Amino acid sequence: MKFKISIIIVCLFAVTSCTDDFTEINTNPNAPVEVEPSLLLRNVLWESGEKLSWEGFVAGSLLAQQIALIDFNNFDRHDLTGVQFGGNPWPILYTLMRDNEIILEQSRANPAYAKYEGPALILKTYLAGITTDLFGDIPYFEAVSGKSGVVSPAYDSQEDIYNSTNGLLDNLEKGIAAIQATSGNNTLAFDGDILYGGNLNNWVKFANSLKIKYLMRMSDVGTSVNLKLQTIYDEGNYIKTPEQNATFDFSTAQPNNFRMATARAGDFQVFVMALTMEEVLKNLNDPRIEVFFRPTANTPTAYQGTLNGPNTAETPVNAGDVSFAGTIFRERTGDLDANFMTSFETNLLLAEAAERGLLFEPAQPLYEMGVTQAFEYWGATMPTDYLTAGDAAYGTNPLEQIATQKWIANIGNGYESWIDWRRTGFPALKTISASLNNDLIPVRMPYPNTEAALNTVNYNAAASATNDNSVNAKVWWDVN
Repeated sequence: MKFKISIIIVCLFAVTSCTDDFTEINTNPNAPVEVEPSLLLRNVLWESGEKLSWEGFVAGSLLAQQIALIDFNNFDRHDLTGVQFGGNPWPILYTLMRDNEIILEQSRANPAYAKYEGPALILKTYLAGITTDLFGDIPYFEAVSGKSGVVSPAYDSQEDIYNSTNGLLDNLEKGIAAIQATSGNNTLAFDGDILYGGNLNNWVKFANSLKIKYLMRMSDVGTSVNLKLQTIYDEGNYIKTPEQNATFDFSTAQPNNFRMATARAGDFQVFVMALTMEEVLKNLNDPRIEVFFRPTANTPTAYQGTLNGPNTAETPVNAGDVSFAGTIFRERTGDLDANFMTSFETNLLLAEAAERGLLFEPAQPLYEMGVTQAFEYWGATMPTDYLTAGDAAYGTNPLEQIATQKWIANIGNGYESWIDWRRTGFPALKTISASLNNDLIPVRMPYPNTEAALNTVNYNAAASATNDNSVNAKVWWDVN
């Protein structure tokens, strides 16, 4: 009996000891406890470029009426809540913001990583800017704070997200200041930069181009942007030329090609030229039509679009009579870039500012520079008379011309062309063929159902402010 009791005591002691040291004993001392910021930065940049380029092709281009979908096309008919190829940017953007926040925390906690703070603040602004421009009011100031115990973040007004301390414009200023404070210290680590190869001066240019974009977004809502735009322009430290573009190249072969390169043929061959894009490009005699699309199968010399949003059960589209998306999106994706911000977009934004009297500079040279750079970006040869004759020659309707050129060149760049159309109204989009949204073109993305389930109280307040989460409720800066 004494022997049995001794065995029990020994066993209990052993169990207690194992329980006390369970974490220590079962932790691999050779495994990293956190991801290096260089690996996280590389991942955030790649995932941002790859996933937003995909969203741009399969969803953003439909809303902007650059591309149409001829099957499985409820999204193109403006049912934005169904399951489609894409069109669900919320989880993508918040996952990227969460990972980027880790980089930001590491840069502030470890002096050796201080160089990451500026780029992380700029990326935070870039990702949050896309999110609020798509959805309007969003969780921002309390977002991605799960480690701090915030699992149901409040929704912040878009105006506050743009203008408040630690908002978009403020964080760009802080990002530039952080870069300037560390850029001369070559002993600090900064790797994983697939945008600029570690060139922090170009990150400052990227930040200033984002400032120009956000200032133009808010230029119609009673906020004076003239002095800020003029200061940025006069200092000249923004993305001016193509070699400063915030882009990275896809490859032709795996694993770094554009996702459509490996999609099933049947999935690719439902994306065709939209009638709106056909009319715009043909009116301009624009050779980029041959880059973006293919001739029709039935008439190899013809390029033909179709009206967005057909009810294919009632009015099927003959695939032989329409132009599929171009080879740059499938067979030769090595010529395709993931686009964060470019010189052509920056110069066209500045041209608009100048034309509207927000910038004291001639608008035409900025417009012509932006158009020329956009042709170069897409590897197309601009006709010698493109800017001197016809509808692209500056002066017929300058604001429409500027917005239309930006709309064309930003095809596949996330949701930028649709966002810009919402702000400018150009080019004129069409009532789609078989609308599931009462013949209205959506002006915001709807909050996802996961928010209603997981962040109910805050979601309900935000949904109430947008007419029950309506895609027809305008965001703060959309006053047109």
